[in-house]
This record gives sequence, C-alpha cells and structure tokens, in this order.
Amino acid sequence: MSDAFIKVSFQEDRENDPLLGHWLDQGSAKHSSPLVLLSQLLQKIYPNHSLVVTQDYRLNILAFPDVYAQPISPSDLITNAFFASLPKNAGPVPGILFDSVEYGAFKATWRGKAFILYIMRWPQGFGETTEHFILHEGPDTAARELLLAAGVWFDQLHDEIWVYNQGWMKNAGLWQEIQKASWDSVILEEDFKRALQKDVFGFFSSKETYKGLSLPWKRGLIFHGPPGNGKTISVKIIMKECSERGFSPMYVKTFSHYFGDEYAIAEVFSKARQNSPCVIILEDLDSLVNDRNRSFFLNELDGLEGNDGLLIIGSTNHLDQLDPGLSTRPSRFDRKYLFDDPNRLKDNKDVAFPDSLVIGIAEETRGFSFAYLKEAFVSALVTFLAEKEDGHDVTFETVIRRQIKALRRQLDEGSIKRGNADGKPPAEIPVFPRPRVPAEKKDIALALEHLSLASRGVGNKAGPVFPAPNKDIRGLLDDLQRIPGGSAGWF
Repeated sequence: MSDAFIKVSFQEDRENDPLLGHWLDQGSAKHSSPLVLLSQLLQKIYPNHSLVVTQDYRLNILAFPDVYAQPISPSDLITNAFFASLPKNAGPVPGILFDSVEYGAFKATWRGKAFILYIMRWPQGFGETTEHFILHEGPDTAARELLLAAGVWFDQLHDEIWVYNQGWMKNAGLWQEIQKASWDSVILEEDFKRALQKDVFGFFSSKETYKGLSLPWKRGLIFHGPPGNGKTISVKIIMKECSERGFSPMYVKTFSHYFGDEYAIAEVFSKARQNSPCVIILEDLDSLVNDRNRSFFLNELDGLEGNDGLLIIGSTNHLDQLDPGLSTRPSRFDRKYLFDDPNRLKDNKDVAFPDSLVIGIAEETRGFSFAYLKEAFVSALVTFLAEKEDGHDVTFETVIRRQIKALRRQLDEGSIKRGNADGKPPAEIPVFPRPRVPAEKKDIALALEHLSLASRGVGNKAGPVFPAPNKDIRGLLDDLQRIPGGSAGWF
C-alpha cells in the first residue's frame, strides 16, 4: 500500500506575475540601485518587447488621461494610502483617500497600442525614486511616443495656475479662487481700469510694434499703495483674464530654495521663457528681492538670454523701500500704478442709502481719514445686519450715525490728548468742499469713495490718478498705441 503524502508549503505560489518573486527577494536584501537588475529581468521575461525606463515624475503614465490601464494581477498590486482633507465648503465629505503605487504591473493601451507598465518605488539617497518600466512588443518608438505625449500633457495647464514655491507646481485651487475675481469686486475709477487693461493686454498684442521700434518685447508694471487697497484683487483679475486669453499666468510665492535664491530665480525665468508669452506675478516685490539676490535678479530681468513676451507685474506696499534699480529704471519696471484708498463695499438692496443721507454724512465726517470712513461703514453694516437678525426694527441711517458719533468722539479725544508742543490746542479740522452726490447710483461704495475724496481735500473736479508718463521711447510707444483705429488691438 502506497503512502499518501501531502505537500505543505508556507510560501504561496505566485504565478500571476512572474516578476514579483524576484522583486520580493531583491527588496528583502541590501541594494543601492536595482535599476540594472530589474531591466535585465524584464528583458528576460519579455524577450520580444522593447524596454524604455524613466524616473521623470512628469511622465506619469497612470495620470495621463489618454491611457487606459488595469493591473495585471490586482492581488499583487502594492499601494500606499494617503488622506487628503477637503475644505468644509466643498461638501459633506471631509476628505478623500488616494493610493500611491509602491509596486504595480499594468496592462495599458494608448492609441490602439498595447503596453506593459511596471511601476516600482525604492529608497535612494536621502529620499525615494519611482521608476516606470514601459514594455512594448516591437521597437521602442511607440513607448517613446507615449512618454512624449504624457510629458506634453503634463506641461499644459488644465484649469490650473503655475505657482513657484521651492519649484514650479500646478495649482488648481488658485485657479478656482481667481475665477471669483471681477472688476466689480474693487472700486477703481473706470479710466484707471481701462488704462490698466490697455497696458496689460496691449502689451501682448504689440509684438510687431515693439520689434518695429527695435525694442525687446518685454514690460514691467509695479502696483503700489497701502495694504488692502485693491492690488491683490486686481492681480487676480489679470491672472484670470490672461488665462482666458491663453497667456499663462505664473505666480511666484518665494525665491527661497534649498539650492539658494539664485537657483530659484533662474528656474523662475527659465520656465517663464519656455511659456512665453506669459505674465509673471511677483507679489510683495520688496520682500522677494533683497540684498542677497538683487544683482542676480536684475541680470535675469534684463534678459541676457532674451525675455521676449514676458510681462512682469510686481506689487508692493512700500515703493520707497524698493531698490532704485527696480523702481526708477524704465527698461525694467517702466509703469507704476498707485492703488490709493479703494474699497470693496457693494450696494445692498436691503440697505437704504438715499442721496440726502450722503449729504448729511458728508457734513458729519469732515476731517475723517479714509480709514475712519471705512471703519464707520463696515462697523455700521455689520451692526445693522446683526440687529436685523435679532429682530430689531432699525434703519441703516440710525446705525451709521451712531457709529460716526462714536468715531468722532475717539478722534476728538485723541486730538485733545495729543495737543501741540507749545501747549496750544490742536489746529481746527479743515473744512473741505462737499463731495458730489451720486445722482443715479445709490451705491454705498460709491458714496464712500466721494466721502473719501472730500476728506482728503479733493474738490468736485477730482479725476482718476494716473501714473506719470515716462519720457522715453516707451512713452512714444504708448502714444503710437493710441493712434485712431489702433484701440481694437488691445483686446
């Protein structure tokens, strides 16, 4: 009688994926670079296939929407799960999980061609590396075409904005944010808005004009003025409109980099030249450019490598703190826009604000700075809405007059305490001409703007603030742009 034997094994056979066993052995041993070993193994396993290897993160085949891929053996797929929180206003779901492939073998198709894709990650140096092994039955031309298409797609913007922060990254959140921006969100003179739009979009449509005058096709603008006065919202609007017209907006958060400021500045301008024509946003220019990196920044700005098609917009709250090489040299930043005391209060149908109230408030707020005027309106609006929600029957006129009295009391008490050095009482608050009353638009923001003009001693003939014209060839260029019939080229 023959004995029956049962084979007992603690190692499960894995026949679905012929490479996995080798990978497990290799991953369990000491190694510095398994790239050569894996390439040789794959060529032995798939002798009729060509092999292309890449560790370029931009050539992410699984993220390329034109590729359809599925695991060869789902049970052998090794992933690492991550949690990403979502904004509370995004919906009821607090966050999502996504998987990062540590080891995976996939069948992929692209444009009717079949591929085998292996993705593996392992430690290297102080970090990690992720390698993509693309196999195709036949020459490697198809695999290289696939990688080229994936790279081109990655380098394009898909409802995203290029943001530089220790390197260039695409930011979908910023793109979503700027979609909310509108010129209606900031109170500026209409002529000021038109001049700003002409400078921005007129630049992009004036390539031949610049070339005809033997000028490099580049320009720099500086937005300056106190904080909270509309510079940032204007930048958002420009980014939005440039994106819509195909001129890539590129936002620079910092020049700090672990390889140094010069490396970061070189990366910024290199990417900008690649995406030309485009607009580069340098917010808080006085903080970005410092004594350590100024010389290198100016060299890049002057464009030894050519900066054709680059519109650079810098913003600052402190124009006087900018190096004269930035603020006064026309060939670098040749136009400056002063954003002086704008506001964002909008008219509300629930807030009664008749013309007669404008006249009364104009008289009661004489001598108020713009900060005091804005505080009066903002505090009154918040208080008015709160009391309405509590069921109180109040009018906006009652609340605003109450706030003005409180602020007037603070202003008068501060004047008495300060006094003058000679012991005499402070000078009487000057009386300025009454501002114009908006006849048709009963807009709180517009009324506040008129009150602001009055408080600064500006009479009824006040006009928009424009940058002083430059007495150079660029001034001539601006004049040429105003030739009759040429305005259509701005937009």
